[in-house]
Amino acid sequence: MTSAKRWLLPDGVEEILPLEASKLEYLRRQLLDLYESWGYQLVITPLIEYLDSLLVGSSQDLDLHTFKITDQLSGRMMGIRADITPQAARIDAHCMNRDGPVRLCYADNVLHTKPRGLLASRVPIRIGAEVYGHAGVDCDIELICLMYATLNAAVIVNISIVLGHVGIFRALVKEAAIDAETESTLFDAVQRKAYDEIDVVLDAAVKDVTLHSMLRQLTRLSGDEAILQESLTVFENAPDSVKKELLELVLIVEGVKERHPEMTLCFDLCELRGYEYHTGIVFAAYTPDYGRAVAKGGRYDHIGEVFGRSRPASGFDSDLKTIARLSSKIFTQKTAIIAPIGNDADLLSAIAELRASGEIVITNLLESELAEQELEDLNCDRQLHLVDGKWLVENIT
Repeated sequence: MTSAKRWLLPDGVEEILPLEASKLEYLRRQLLDLYESWGYQLVITPLIEYLDSLLVGSSQDLDLHTFKITDQLSGRMMGIRADITPQAARIDAHCMNRDGPVRLCYADNVLHTKPRGLLASRVPIRIGAEVYGHAGVDCDIELICLMYATLNAAVIVNISIVLGHVGIFRALVKEAAIDAETESTLFDAVQRKAYDEIDVVLDAAVKDVTLHSMLRQLTRLSGDEAILQESLTVFENAPDSVKKELLELVLIVEGVKERHPEMTLCFDLCELRGYEYHTGIVFAAYTPDYGRAVAKGGRYDHIGEVFGRSRPASGFDSDLKTIARLSSKIFTQKTAIIAPIGNDADLLSAIAELRASGEIVITNLLESELAEQELEDLNCDRQLHLVDGKWLVENIT
């Protein structure tokens, strides 16, 4: 690469300049404070670790998005994290050693081999919250509400929460005795909503007329809140294993609506995102201003089993960069005070007092006074000026 192009960055990798960085940091602190107010404890996980623990409970998709390198000390394969959930699961299972519910939150960079969408960053800042050790619907209700509060705090408008439940599909497949290969084929067709292919697979694999009909209708059950009522009719005579999963979804919806009756809920009962590791409810937040989910989560019980403790788990996360881009929150950069440089004790005392009170004080390293554009670049609207032997703050005229 020629010296003229050394400033170029890889596709999907970007620098964050001061104004945007200030906005991101402001939102990060605000959201972590929000999570703390709900009882979630911050964890900071390693950027790199052994691959066999980094990909625990994850999908093939996450494996493909993980950069892999060889550890020069041990010779073992290592990965640069593409997701923080497996690391949080290890912390709960191996480090926290608590019997009751554990609430954890995080905000940190991850790295992807490829962008997950058009114009998406390969170095997103994942911010999220997770609960370990509680299998009841109250946990899922809390997390959906906290995800909603996250987006409200960032002033992202016109939010719709889409709910699904992989347990319904999984229970129907089991009741219909569909083999693993056919299940994989059906799963692929459902993911693409390829209805003709779905029907062909079901016609060949499911002879029970009732189960055939339920599986076929399940793949079409998506839409507004009326879909939930329709699903109750569709599965009225379903096996108990299916009704159990559907009842769980109903209870979660009732709990969320009790807390946020204004929340717009939609349903996609054939949403099988994370089917390899999700075990129950899945949920995601959408806005018309963005073509993909702004935030998403769900239940992934037993993710900590490989670390020696199989615990119920549920959580959500989002990309802080996406939240900042979609936020309608008015963000203003704090103005600063320009001060002369020197070793005068009174001057240094005045600067220290101003900084202690929360002001930004910038000392002028140049010998001459700063020009108007230079002051504007530093966002200085006031100056520290010596008046009658006292250092006073004055507006810059």
